[in-house]
Amino acid sequence: MIKSGKHSLLLRLGLVTALIVLLAFAGMASSLFIADTLKGAAAAVNQAGTLRMQSYRIATHLAYGGAARRQADGLAALMEEFEQRLASPRLIQVIPADPEQRLGQQYAQVAQLWHTRIQPLLSSYLSVVAAAGPMPRPSLAEPADGPESVPALPGDIREAYLSWVADFVGHIDDLVGALEQDAEAKITRLRGLQWLALVLTLLVAGLGLYLVHTRVRLPLYDLLRCAEQARRGDFRARPGYRGDDELGRLGQAFDVMAEDLSKLYRGLEERVREKTAALARSNQSLELLYATVKRLNEAPLDETTYRALLEDIATRLGHGPGTLCLSAAGQARLFRFITTRPVEAGRPDPCTLERCAECRGEGTTHRVAPAPGAQSPRSLLSIPIRDNEQHYGLLLVELSPDKEPQPWEIRLLETVARHIGIAINISHCATRDRQVALLEERATIARELHDSLAQSLSYLKIQVSRLDAALRRPDGLAAARPIIDGLREGLNAAYRQLREILTTFRLKIDGRDFRAALTDAIQELQGRSEARIDLEYGLSPRRLSANEQIHVLQVIREALSNALRHAQASKILVRVSGDPTSEVAVAVEDDGIGLSHGQRQAHHYGLAIMQERARSLGGALVIGPRAERGTRLHLVFWPGGRGGTELPPPHARPAA
Repeated sequence: MIKSGKHSLLLRLGLVTALIVLLAFAGMASSLFIADTLKGAAAAVNQAGTLRMQSYRIATHLAYGGAARRQADGLAALMEEFEQRLASPRLIQVIPADPEQRLGQQYAQVAQLWHTRIQPLLSSYLSVVAAAGPMPRPSLAEPADGPESVPALPGDIREAYLSWVADFVGHIDDLVGALEQDAEAKITRLRGLQWLALVLTLLVAGLGLYLVHTRVRLPLYDLLRCAEQARRGDFRARPGYRGDDELGRLGQAFDVMAEDLSKLYRGLEERVREKTAALARSNQSLELLYATVKRLNEAPLDETTYRALLEDIATRLGHGPGTLCLSAAGQARLFRFITTRPVEAGRPDPCTLERCAECRGEGTTHRVAPAPGAQSPRSLLSIPIRDNEQHYGLLLVELSPDKEPQPWEIRLLETVARHIGIAINISHCATRDRQVALLEERATIARELHDSLAQSLSYLKIQVSRLDAALRRPDGLAAARPIIDGLREGLNAAYRQLREILTTFRLKIDGRDFRAALTDAIQELQGRSEARIDLEYGLSPRRLSANEQIHVLQVIREALSNALRHAQASKILVRVSGDPTSEVAVAVEDDGIGLSHGQRQAHHYGLAIMQERARSLGGALVIGPRAERGTRLHLVFWPGGRGGTELPPPHARPAA
């Protein structure tokens, strides 16, 4: 809060304004006062002039008024009029009450001459005329002293008055002159006061303008200049005005604010530089991590990939060459896989078998001192390569002697080492997965051959043994005929099974999903018959494993083959369903003639193989007649062998 005081700029400007207003009021008040005192001055001068005129009228009346009686009548009226003019308020109001003033003295002298000399003389004249008798001759040398004076003759009185009138009028002229001088003196005082008020007003106004110029305009321009420089970011400008008034304190406050802003701006610049450096480091780290992930994921994990990765680390971090040491599976000993350190003749290799334990340390990031006898003073930064507590080796980076590793660089190298460990782990897992997949595929092929073609070949082997035994008998030819028919039928069945196996594994080799393989199998069987085969597929993606897909596909193929060859069906429906929370259900329904007991005996190998596949899946298989017409095959199982499979509907009869 700004405190007001004697140095307040607003107070000074207020005082200047108040002085100007007071001077204006003083000038106007003096003008009104003097104008009020001059009121009636002209009338008083005029009134005093009429006294002079009245004196001459009396003299003229005495000299040329005619008979004495007529003169007396007019003279009394003129005397009364003179008396009225002498005591007129127009004249009395301008006469000062102070008898010491010249104007008052002049008026008193005129009044005294009138009352003591002129009026008594004229009164005596009127008395003589009224008495109409002889009158004594008055003394002309001395004025009459009052009623006790000796009366004079009328002619002598006229001569006396005419001889005194000039002197009396002179006194009246002095009174008029005094009135004029008094009025001029007042006007002169009014003019002086006006000039004084004007000069003082101009001085105060000039002082106010000077104060505004020096204490307001220039400091404001200086503050605006400093504010403009501060707006452009230059906080070095300081106001030049110093004072105890408001603008002076504002300048001091601006200095403090500019200094604080300058410190804050420098702090912000420093923070911006720090953030910029941090962003540059983050960008550098992201670039290195991106290059690391890209190289590890897009290229095989060989010597070229790791060499390029070590060169990226040296280029982006500015340290020395790097070395990648890996350990064999299940072994603690490390071996140098790749290094970017140049080989120089005559210089010992710092990486020796004795230093493996020193580089490995306690399995954490640490510094390794230079090897004894090494010409290079560079130390090593050892970062373990691991993933999920599985150690795969070390990442060694030679540190520059004039550059200490920053904490963010160490964290970045640890992240790169973790990515290398993840890539190695993924590579090992992929190798194991490929091996497991290959073994599973081989086991599946062996199981398929064992469950289908091997049994057919065993059946053919038995039939050949029977044929050999029959041919040794006398009626061998007749006995061999049924056996030969069985061999032919077994060979056809074996050939058909071999073709189905080949077809099944060709469908899985192209990498498509189970629905595509099932659709291809249905289309292949559809081309062998005029029957219509429809598919209703509602199985969740990736629900079945490769082995389960082969079993289900073979069950469906066997059911469709039986329906097309023996059931004389015109319409077949294949329905596969199962969401992630329920079991898998497979149904094959046809509208054929159904499966008789003889047909079951003739194709008991195929039905037995389907039952065996259902048991391998951990489920249940039921084959029976439909409610309307035809045959219905129903397979239910939980993927992954979870068990708990429910039995098919009770109206379905089990297959023989």
